[in-house]
Amino acid sequence: MRVLGVDPGLTRCGVGVVDGTPGRPLRMAAVGVIRTPSDAGIGQRLLLIEQGLEQWLDEQRPEAVAVERVFSQHNVRTVMGTAQASAVAMLCATRRGLPVALHTPSEVKAAVTGSGRADKAQVGAMVTRLLRLDAPPKPADAADALALAICHIWRGAAAGRLAEAVAAQAKAAPRGSRVPRAVQHRSTT
Repeated sequence: MRVLGVDPGLTRCGVGVVDGTPGRPLRMAAVGVIRTPSDAGIGQRLLLIEQGLEQWLDEQRPEAVAVERVFSQHNVRTVMGTAQASAVAMLCATRRGLPVALHTPSEVKAAVTGSGRADKAQVGAMVTRLLRLDAPPKPADAADALALAICHIWRGAAAGRLAEAVAAQAKAAPRGSRVPRAVQHRSTT
């Protein structure tokens, strides 16, 4: 599976592509940052992000896109810009019919480091180790994008298999029977 990870931001939007499957060594295909000038208007900045993401999608041809889920921060202005950049990434992927997954920062940290409270240095170190790189990708937005792709390969594949199993169980169940509640609950997360 080839996944494009997107760490959304207006000034720096991290992008990273990882190839792999759960249980096998992962490979970094590409990593970078889409930058926009801070003095440009919001519309122009979003357009530059969209153009940059379209170029990445054209060149890298991912099978899925993993975007960091925007969470509430104290700085409303920062969270708004992040949410807008996130929406552009989701739009670009959806326009192409690519599945989009949202992963929280703590989910990504836990998948990559084993701790949902890991700091940026720990995430960068583990991304470097997992992808067998010579040095952590810089800036941290680039490493975070790779971490998102890794998280999706490891967790997204498992979630997809679980959803398929639940659907198969529901389809195989006799008419009028119910899928156990615990299975229904797990399939929605």
